[in-house]
Amino acid sequence: MNIAELLTDLQTQYDETTARAGELRDQIEHLTASLAETEARLADLATTRKVIAELAPAGGDPELPESPTAYQAIVNAFNQHPGQAFRARELHELLGMPTHEASVNVTRARLGRLTRQGFLTQPGRGRYQKRT
Repeated sequence: MNIAELLTDLQTQYDETTARAGELRDQIEHLTASLAETEARLADLATTRKVIAELAPAGGDPELPESPTAYQAIVNAFNQHPGQAFRARELHELLGMPTHEASVNVTRARLGRLTRQGFLTQPGRGRYQKRT
């Protein structure tokens, strides 16, 4: 191998190594950004868990899993009034359920699940109606 071939080979290796170093820098940049997003999400989850733990009643029995009867009562109300749209609070009043905010929020979540499952539609913000 002569000197010219050796220098050409060295230049080729240098160029390939430079390209690989650039790829690795890009990967490091991407991983650093992903790590920052993940750490922020972990911090949000830790804060949420802490707030919920502080708001939960102390020493009380843990909440029972949601009963299918609550969903059935909601579906029955919509079956009895098929063309009517309800807000969560109106539905509580119709069913004789407590109207305090926490209870209404649970029903909002249930209405959202029933909407995603295709039983209900949302004709307006915060309003729910039986799918026809």
